[in-house]
Amino acid sequence: MTPDIPPLVDLLIDAEEWTEALPEIAEVAEQAAGLAMNAAGLTASDYVISLLACDDTRIAALNGDFRGKPTPTNVLSWPAMTLAPDVAGATPNPPMKLPIPGPTPLGDVALALQTCQREAVQAARPLKFHTTHLILHGCLHLLGYDHETPEDAALMEGLEAKALVNAGWPDPYA
Repeated sequence: MTPDIPPLVDLLIDAEEWTEALPEIAEVAEQAAGLAMNAAGLTASDYVISLLACDDTRIAALNGDFRGKPTPTNVLSWPAMTLAPDVAGATPNPPMKLPIPGPTPLGDVALALQTCQREAVQAARPLKFHTTHLILHGCLHLLGYDHETPEDAALMEGLEAKALVNAGWPDPYA
């Protein structure tokens, strides 16, 4: 990141344990969000994503408030625009660049530390890799990708796998 290019991720660390568990969380978030933008064929400097790095208690409350499921989950997303395609498995619509100064907001992502840690251990993956994957996943949701149908899941997971492999990480679905 250079001084004249604003960061892609507006990071709010709500749980300080993130800085202990993954001191490079800001860099991981930038890389993961950049992978999502590249996967979608977008210019990262045109957009901004808000990321809340929280704990299981906070994400359980958010999950309860917004999805009616008051339990912890790994990642939640709130897109600023509706970009989902009309046909399952089709590429989502590209986000509009708003006629405002600065980058266009794409939405918000929240990530829960304890759930991420548990899942990383269960999958025998480094926390840095699992966090990268989940932020990439959440950002793709902001861009209209989903996994509600087999066709949509194949498209989204294919983008995730390709982006991670191109960045030097293993395919999380292999």
